[in-house]
Amino acid sequence: MDNNLIKWDLDLIKRYDLSGPRYTSYPTAVQFDPALAPADLVNCAQQTTDLSAPLSLYVHIPFCEHVCYYCACNKVITRNRNKAQPYLDTVYREMAQLSQWYSNDRSVTQLHWGGGTPTFISHDQMRELMGQMRKHFNLLNDDSGDYSIEIDPREASEETISVLREIGFNRISLGLQDIDPKVQEAVNRVQSVEQTRLILDAARAEGFRSLNLDLIYGLPFQSLEGFQRTLETVIDMNPDRLSVFNYAHLPDRFRSQKHIDAATLPSPDTKLAILETTINTLLDAGYVYIGMDHFAKPDDELAVAQREGHLHRNFQGYTTHADCDLVAMGVSAISQIGSVYYQNEHEVAAYTKAVETHEHAIKRGVKLSADDHLRRRVITQLICHFELEKAQIESEFSINFDEYFADALNELNQFTADGLVELSPERISVTPAGRLLIRRICMSFDAYIPKSENVQRFSRII
Repeated sequence: MDNNLIKWDLDLIKRYDLSGPRYTSYPTAVQFDPALAPADLVNCAQQTTDLSAPLSLYVHIPFCEHVCYYCACNKVITRNRNKAQPYLDTVYREMAQLSQWYSNDRSVTQLHWGGGTPTFISHDQMRELMGQMRKHFNLLNDDSGDYSIEIDPREASEETISVLREIGFNRISLGLQDIDPKVQEAVNRVQSVEQTRLILDAARAEGFRSLNLDLIYGLPFQSLEGFQRTLETVIDMNPDRLSVFNYAHLPDRFRSQKHIDAATLPSPDTKLAILETTINTLLDAGYVYIGMDHFAKPDDELAVAQREGHLHRNFQGYTTHADCDLVAMGVSAISQIGSVYYQNEHEVAAYTKAVETHEHAIKRGVKLSADDHLRRRVITQLICHFELEKAQIESEFSINFDEYFADALNELNQFTADGLVELSPERISVTPAGRLLIRRICMSFDAYIPKSENVQRFSRII
């Protein structure tokens, strides 16, 4: 399937642009239950995990020196670098327990440090953190894994990039958002193009094999012309991957967003025009539309995985590692192990106390039922590949697809009438007009969402 075929239909977009999950998991985090006993979650995870399969590791480093007003991440704003070491010491204690539960000397084929700002910690602390990960888990030494880190170019230098490469990273992701100084000042993230280029050039010189840039549309004072200039600059920077996120203004949920004057935000029509231009510009520049805000060069592993039919999606977004359990550590981190999802405590103080008291920090979670597994498989297939062979699902789960999903298929009939989906006895295919609305299409298979509900707990689809 040629995913560069995207049809922009403004009427359909406006009709279906409701709120809905991003489906980095199914069930989504809304279904995580704080009443479930952590011991039961861990026991279920240990019983249902494949101890011979590889692992993906994630560590959350929450600290940032400056607050970016748009940010919805779990973060701690501080200039006190001394706060990092006690937190890392707690992570090491949690890590030791997680290793006993799940390691079994399984190869770690994927690793990611997120935040916050992972480069907030010192170079020596970076070396120590990676050393602890190697002590407790079987990290690869041949540079064949996908070992990535999020970088704020304002908090990194050429030496930082050299240290990261030295300790095993081979992928980086940089936040850029927008190059317009007026936009940057409005969101309290002033970052020059030169700072960004410096890090990209250093990463290429050090042999990093994949560079990602994050952009955001819908920020204060953005315009179609201004964002076009950002796109032209970014294309010249030549990243391997691009993430172009929709800014969701939810100041009641995210305190830092109260600093943003809603009157300065672009109108809904301008946001849609920016998105349409972005998609067309990136496709014309040779990028492949992976789906849901993500683009990659045709030879990138994400694009190859999508063409070959084994792209996957988890809490880190699109990935090529469908066979990995995700073992996550740090404040608010979410693990996916066997038939279990669980999330750690959200506040650093509560996280620290939980680890000191219980050797873990599990706050809430969910155990997947047989129905959850089935629906997760369907949603993942559609959101990654835009098509689904019914016979494959029937064979995997011993069901009659049309009978089991009669309600969902009935809802899809309306999407078919509107040209978003093509249905046949053998398959479901998302059309070029439907790909931008894939989240809404997947909601048809979500057993936890009333079908008529515009779910305000989630961001808007576009």
